[in-house]
Amino acid sequence: MGVINDSDVASAHLDTWHSIEWARVHRSVRRLQTRIAKAAKDENWRGVSRLQQLLVRSTAAKAVAVRRVTENQGRKTPGVDGITWSTPEAKRAGMHTMNSRGYRPLPLRRVHIPKANGGQRPLGIPTMRDRAMQALHWLALDPVAETTGDPNSYGFRPHRSTADAIAQCHNALSRGASPQWVLEGDIKGCFDNISHDWLLKHVPMDRTVLSKWLKSGFVEGHRLFPTVAGTPQGGIISPTLANLALDGLERRLSLLPRRAKVNFIRYADDFVVTAVSKELLESQVKPMVREFLAERGLVLSESKTRITHVSEGFDFLGWNIRKHKDFLCITPSKKNSAAFFEKVRIRLRQLRGAKQEDVVFALNPIIRGWGNYHRVVHAKRPFAKMDHLIHGALWRWAKRRHPNKGKRWVKKRYFKVHDSRDWLFNGSTGSLVLLSALKVGKHIKIRSDANPYDPLAESYFDERLKRRMLESLMGRRKLFWLWKKQEGCCPICHQGITKATGWHVHHRHWRVFGGSDKLSNLQLLHPACHTQLHARAKGDMAAADSR
Repeated sequence: MGVINDSDVASAHLDTWHSIEWARVHRSVRRLQTRIAKAAKDENWRGVSRLQQLLVRSTAAKAVAVRRVTENQGRKTPGVDGITWSTPEAKRAGMHTMNSRGYRPLPLRRVHIPKANGGQRPLGIPTMRDRAMQALHWLALDPVAETTGDPNSYGFRPHRSTADAIAQCHNALSRGASPQWVLEGDIKGCFDNISHDWLLKHVPMDRTVLSKWLKSGFVEGHRLFPTVAGTPQGGIISPTLANLALDGLERRLSLLPRRAKVNFIRYADDFVVTAVSKELLESQVKPMVREFLAERGLVLSESKTRITHVSEGFDFLGWNIRKHKDFLCITPSKKNSAAFFEKVRIRLRQLRGAKQEDVVFALNPIIRGWGNYHRVVHAKRPFAKMDHLIHGALWRWAKRRHPNKGKRWVKKRYFKVHDSRDWLFNGSTGSLVLLSALKVGKHIKIRSDANPYDPLAESYFDERLKRRMLESLMGRRKLFWLWKKQEGCCPICHQGITKATGWHVHHRHWRVFGGSDKLSNLQLLHPACHTQLHARAKGDMAAADSR
């Protein structure tokens, strides 16, 4: 296979948005990202800068960046200019506006979203052009962040999750000789207070562009406010900037003696540090953490930072971790469970007049999502208890609908018997998900040193993706068979099909022309690739009709 130059990609395959050959585009971008990661590993920072400039000027990278911001969940949410790129023409035109020279970002549109503790989190919404520019520079920055990042940092990083973070907690605390004391750390307003000076001095990217993003300000209530510190939550590149600011703390703590048994696990701005004694955490670890954060304009949240013995238990990422004698028990935390059940109750209250099948349709994603999040820990008993609570809420919902009917009638009307199970809340389209029926198993943690931009680790990540997808598609035989047959790749762009990317089931021979639903006539495609395929086919049919 010959070398594919970016100029070839630009000239031959970008006449229109739907004419882009995504397999070649992704291959071109991936090749440059791999070279950036290698240069960062060798600490060749001049080479990193040169390759980053090559990537951000690349037409292929601009196409990938536009595709990302026009296919994510926020694609229909405009910035202060009220513009969205919803048509192929707008996407292609947007690519031609993505130049660093003369670039001036517009202010963010500030909105507020509720937090779990009852407060509100400020969220900044950039314009589509600014989002695309951030996605473009993220393509060049992420290989550096992945190469230089702390081994046990798991937040906002590809292929890493909260399940990996909790698995590392288990590794650090579960053995007989494991440390018994834990510092639960939380950074006060992390995203809002990171020093701009520190970011501009230490983040390896175009500093002129970065400075413009940091100083762009935000609009709230028709008023323009300046930004003097922090990275705005809502920007594509903001989580990576925050990770770069916090990376290095694990390496600094590793300077302490091995007998101190210091382990560091971080997810975004939440972290835990273990040690053999409370005194060591108070006298050495905590001052080191404070000094590290102060350099970046950050401070510990005193209300959320505490030192706990592992036998007393502590909460981390929605789980409670507690050691009973020699057994480390990790279960859904009381706070997280109560918040989930309250969400179910509120949804039932909203559906007090709905049909039973509508209730099943509305609650199943909520229940399945909570169950899948917690099934990587010791959740059998909490799942059974939550099933009991949900059943009670459903029973009250059913009785409220028929106050003049007896209990036997209500039971027969809404709760069915299937196989050996009784009291199944069963609509015409299926039953409500039972948490106790979910398979609970140990999560296989990602290797701490695994880098997704290292070609030698590609087979390792392929195996992890395959295992995760087969677990998620188990029970859906058609999707399972198709995904396995296609080796987990979209046949159009040759990129992986995952839960994050989503998929469409495509009929090779269209149903309107007599195509069947047999497996031999089906393919799994990315949503964008599916749209592109149909647009090309319609264009070919229109050209044939004109002839």
